[in-house]
Amino acid sequence: MSLDLRGLVPAPVTPFKRDESLDFEAINRLGSWLAGVDGVKGLVVLGHAGEGTFLTAGEQAAVISAFREAVDDRVPIIAGITGEGTAVAAEEAKRAVSVGAAAGLVYPSHGWLRFGFQKGAPQDRYRQIHEESGLPLILFQYPDVTKATYDLETQLEIAAQPGVFATKNGVRNMRRWDTEIPVLRAENPDLQILTCHDEYLLHTMFDVDGALVGYGGLAPEPLVELIAAGKAKDYAAARAIHDRLLPVTRTVYHRGSHMEGTVALKEGLVARGVLEHATVRPPLLPLAAGAGSEIAKALESAGLNSVVAYV
Repeated sequence: MSLDLRGLVPAPVTPFKRDESLDFEAINRLGSWLAGVDGVKGLVVLGHAGEGTFLTAGEQAAVISAFREAVDDRVPIIAGITGEGTAVAAEEAKRAVSVGAAAGLVYPSHGWLRFGFQKGAPQDRYRQIHEESGLPLILFQYPDVTKATYDLETQLEIAAQPGVFATKNGVRNMRRWDTEIPVLRAENPDLQILTCHDEYLLHTMFDVDGALVGYGGLAPEPLVELIAAGKAKDYAAARAIHDRLLPVTRTVYHRGSHMEGTVALKEGLVARGVLEHATVRPPLLPLAAGAGSEIAKALESAGLNSVVAYV
């Protein structure tokens, strides 16, 4: 059975207490709020924004359970599957199933980022994870600048495998995007295509079924509007939303490292009244003094003020 993620799929942060332990009350506020936004089709937890690889196996399972309880079956919970080895990742997927995950977003083996992968290895990774866990899977296309990015042939072969129902594409090379997305669409008409280009969504918004982005965990309301404008091929409306969000985009994602975006998202959620503080786990570090105020001002300029989080 395939999930319908055609819309906005936020990838929320994982809230911590000040001692860096999991903050279940904050998870409940965050998950409840996001699930209550019209147009949100699911939540992807334990991703980059969710600091998933910084958690123990027990903590990962607890986060899935906590978000599932927070959304109260209004939307599905999808788990990031990040284990380095394929067998390890398959065990991770089975644990995710046991605590109620509805699907899995499969990360590449992270050694591939530096060293590349052997031909056929990604296909085998998806096959084994699905066969052992039964979890419906999302193909994750990494940036073109990494050696873990999949060529078109590899993407097509993974997309055609049993259990793969969607792709989260973050290739960040618009030449490849413009030439590869139409082929993926033509060869796999049922494949749900989701952009994850948080820092420049406008270009990719007209070719997709939705967006799977950490940004959605901070600013879901305008991103739902942006997706609708893209599907309507209304460039003027999409451009207006993009421009309204640009100060937020700059303060959150146009930083020295994309990983800083996770910290910035938490600062933004403090400004929106969902989190009390922006605690992260090492190796992430707090942002420089004044960054929180800068992010708060950008959110205010975009009309994104405090929200009433559900409890």
